[in-house]
Amino acid sequence: MKILLIEDDSKTARAVTAGLNSEDFETVWAKTGEEGFYLLSASTFDALILDWMLPGHTGIEILKTLRGRGDRTPVLLLTARDTVEDRVAGLNTGADDYLVKPFAFAELLARLRALLRRSGLKESNGTQVADLMIDLQRRRVTRGKKEVDLTPREFDLLAYLMSQHGQIVTREMLAREVWRVENRATPLDNVIDVHIAHLRRKIDAESDRKLIQTVRGVGFVLQPEES
Repeated sequence: MKILLIEDDSKTARAVTAGLNSEDFETVWAKTGEEGFYLLSASTFDALILDWMLPGHTGIEILKTLRGRGDRTPVLLLTARDTVEDRVAGLNTGADDYLVKPFAFAELLARLRALLRRSGLKESNGTQVADLMIDLQRRRVTRGKKEVDLTPREFDLLAYLMSQHGQIVTREMLAREVWRVENRATPLDNVIDVHIAHLRRKIDAESDRKLIQTVRGVGFVLQPEES
């Protein structure tokens, strides 16, 4: 996996680069927005780790340009700005995730891997488990020959479950990856369970073979039930 890091702070950049390289990523470091623009135009990257505050072009300016030309490279935005308004601005501009400085490398790595998992699913435009098919580009879902009408949240929930199909997904993972919420005082467990129930009813109710399984006390897994 080839990662572009655009970060002007040498200490942070060296630590992130060393950490990613030790995890078998190929990391390219750009110290300025201009250098980052050049590298993005000259090569292809699997993900971009982008600092908000950069000399020359800011991270937000780079992000706007990137998304404006239709580039869907996954972007993890790094910043010391931690107000709700800043987070909303970053995400609305096109960032896929947001990490506040100072951060632990382990968290950056986990977030980066989550972005890469999601982008791998998106690049294929669609995926299938048994007779359930999801088209990510057109945001359509079919079970057998019947189209399934989902709300935007239900679609995102199903897309994440399918990206992890065969693997147990905890409520904490769903809160983080689908609802984009961490360290919430009141857990989202009840909200998640309600959405899972609605999704299961739409996906499984009319089929003899159920796909959304509950793993008691742990979470959920999307896989065909054993005959």
